[in-house]
Amino acid sequence: QVQLVESGGGLVQPGGSLRLSCAASATIWRMGWYRQAPGKQRELVAAITIGGETTYADSVKGRFSISRTSARKTVYLQMNSLKPEDTAVYYCNSHPPISAYWGQGTQVTVSS
Repeated sequence: QVQLVESGGGLVQPGGSLRLSCAASATIWRMGWYRQAPGKQRELVAAITIGGETTYADSVKGRFSISRTSARKTVYLQMNSLKPEDTAVYYCNSHPPISAYWGQGTQVTVSS
């Protein structure tokens, strides 16, 4: 059973930055960061393949950057120029997601 553990969330002011980390117990070909805001569906924020190819949601292009370690088991999400609408619980998973892999996520709150 693959385990994914997210960390790095917190409270940040608008315009600030955070870096999220996702530690996986196994190498997954394509990893994604997802988020779910209150009352909204979970959405894909960014994804990265084992070869480093990346995709981003339009709402975060130019502000967020996804990367993974050379060992490929840790995936990061660097979030810059954060906005209040980025407030959500952030999760990592395979892309497309596998239901058994969902973890508890990490809360990101952007507020002054």
